[in-house]
Amino acid sequence: MAEVHPSGEEHRLAACLERLAAGDQKARDDLTAIACERMRGIAHRMLRTFPRVRRWDETGDVVQNAALRLYKSLGKVVPEDARGFIGLAAVQVRRELLDLAKKHAGPESYAANHETNYRRIDGETRAKVDDAPDQGETLERITRWTHLHETAASLPEDERELFHLVWYMGLKQKEAAGVLGCSVRTVKRLWEQAKGLMATAMQDGLPE
Repeated sequence: MAEVHPSGEEHRLAACLERLAAGDQKARDDLTAIACERMRGIAHRMLRTFPRVRRWDETGDVVQNAALRLYKSLGKVVPEDARGFIGLAAVQVRRELLDLAKKHAGPESYAANHETNYRRIDGETRAKVDDAPDQGETLERITRWTHLHETAASLPEDERELFHLVWYMGLKQKEAAGVLGCSVRTVKRLWEQAKGLMATAMQDGLPE
């Protein structure tokens, strides 16, 4: 099966990585900017199902935090190619989303303990999140997202790399094949394996 040739984005990444390896620090900005659009998709997908979470974090905030993680990482290591860079970016966004999910889960969450969460009713102090009609459902979803990010980190190497590219960075299967230097058929096989492992671990499927 023929391999898929690199895309225009991969050529841009390769050029930026060469500049970074040569000491051009502006390349860190350019690489981070390229990754941000990829990161925005998964951040938006996660936050759109959590109106209460969006009370504290917007898509732009999540992307900015993940981008900062990536920028700092690029100051310590220079990926060899587009594959290494996209994989590094995916790890940073996964970590940011995992931290976000943990921050909003349970009674010790930031939202539950922020001063604006409290109000006085009939002389008693009550937490707004305790009165929210979707409290149980929201926490259940956040718990599932937390489980997803933790499970993704524990996949076998090949499946983990592909899951990161597709789920976190939004690559199409043909794009992923180009990054990995393999056939689309191989990507399809690995993707089915990754989904199967994730579904088994998640029990009731991946969160929407």
